[in-house]
Amino acid sequence: MATVRELNKWANAHTTIFTDIVRIALGAFLIFKGYQFVTQKNYLHEIFSHFKNFGSEMLIIHIVAFAHMVGGILIVFGLFTRRSVLIQIPILGYAFLLNFIETFNWSNTLQSGICLLLCLFFVYFGGGKHSADYNFKMEQ
Repeated sequence: MATVRELNKWANAHTTIFTDIVRIALGAFLIFKGYQFVTQKNYLHEIFSHFKNFGSEMLIIHIVAFAHMVGGILIVFGLFTRRSVLIQIPILGYAFLLNFIETFNWSNTLQSGICLLLCLFFVYFGGGKHSADYNFKMEQ
């Protein structure tokens, strides 16, 4: 717990408003992608065509959409930022690798790669000074 506290002190001393804007943009992008997961069923059916069972395909789509939307909202507000980003990392890692397994799509690879790198960045830095995590920590 002491190392997390020291990491938070160092990260808060070195963050700027730019990191908060990037965090909010990442959260908004994840919310948008979660919405796309719900609305574009035909495209997702093509992506998950290697899953033979329709039930598992729909389960994965609903879990990913829920994780993106709820995690995106939490990231926008900066509430449980590290935990929310840690949940996104396996999903984005699979999205990045899926482009090399199936047909290669340059824009999907770029989107998932940038999101994955930003998530790794926010695991290290946390929510920043203008987040709910920081405000709750200051009230203690």
